[in-house]
Amino acid sequence: MNATSTLYRVLDANLDRAREGLRVIEEWCRFGLENPQLSAQCKQLRQELASWHHPLLRMARDTSNDPGTQLTHPQEATRSDLPTVVQANLCRVQEALRVLEEYSKVYDANMAAACKQMRYQVYTLDTQLQPRNRLQQLLEAPLYLVTSPSEQLVSVVEAALQGGLKLVQYREKQANDAQRLAVAQKLCQLCHQYNALFIVNDRIDIAVAVDADGVHLGQQDMTMAVARQILGPDKLVGRSTTNSQEMERAIQEQADYIGVGPIYKTPTKAGKAAVGHEYIRYANQHAPMPYYAIGGIDEQNLGEVLAAGAQRVAVVRAIMNAPSPTQVVQQMLKQFPISPAQATPISPENS
Repeated sequence: MNATSTLYRVLDANLDRAREGLRVIEEWCRFGLENPQLSAQCKQLRQELASWHHPLLRMARDTSNDPGTQLTHPQEATRSDLPTVVQANLCRVQEALRVLEEYSKVYDANMAAACKQMRYQVYTLDTQLQPRNRLQQLLEAPLYLVTSPSEQLVSVVEAALQGGLKLVQYREKQANDAQRLAVAQKLCQLCHQYNALFIVNDRIDIAVAVDADGVHLGQQDMTMAVARQILGPDKLVGRSTTNSQEMERAIQEQADYIGVGPIYKTPTKAGKAAVGHEYIRYANQHAPMPYYAIGGIDEQNLGEVLAAGAQRVAVVRAIMNAPSPTQVVQQMLKQFPISPAQATPISPENS
């Protein structure tokens, strides 16, 4: 058998393998999770692979003489549950895409590049389909970025994620709904790509639409009970607090976490007086849930906030206005008394 025929058979077999595996995953997203976004993503990947499955490759198929059709393994005969079926097919798709990427370098460099990008997309899909203990992730995230409007918003957030950031809140008060939804989709995908939590400020509908990890509510926003009813039991709901009465309300509502501040005067909360370190000490004594000190905190005064007893902080300008968000995140994370492993970024290049 000549080399060209061998190449075509390898590509044909793995295109079939990847498309079949994606269809299995798509059915789980569609009927098991009832998630239209993930279902559409699987379908798009299948269709992209189909565009590379040329008749020339199909014509090289020789099933009757393929020794691989007789190979099997006991682990392939049974599956313990539905998630195991999904995980097996995720691995199958990833392996097939790797084969396609390598062999298509000989066949078509554009196909190789496309398969490489699809492989990264499947890595992200794998992460999205894993059972996620969001509260545990929250507990392991000492630094919380609350975004502010910026023409470079997505690139700033990605730079921060590359520095080890694991928690992002999308806060936008001025843009129209179409713009907010589009940006939220991009940020949600980006955060999950880096195994970070993505929270939407105020807008429960947008959080649901993009499958965010939760919402953050102000004092004038919807009740916690209604938010949980809409979002479901597995999503996070946070609440801003500026005094003991607001904190007590959040405790009664059983918020997953609260914001405590503004610690220092900040233009983000114009007209609100700084509560200082005293409110941090109050939170240490009375808040049963994790809290994030927020308001005017930056790389220079973070040490003071931690010395006052805070274990977690949320920042806006310190990262959004930084010349190097990656470096600022890394420097701030070093100041927290946590394991360095918790601040190690997960890059898709190293997946």
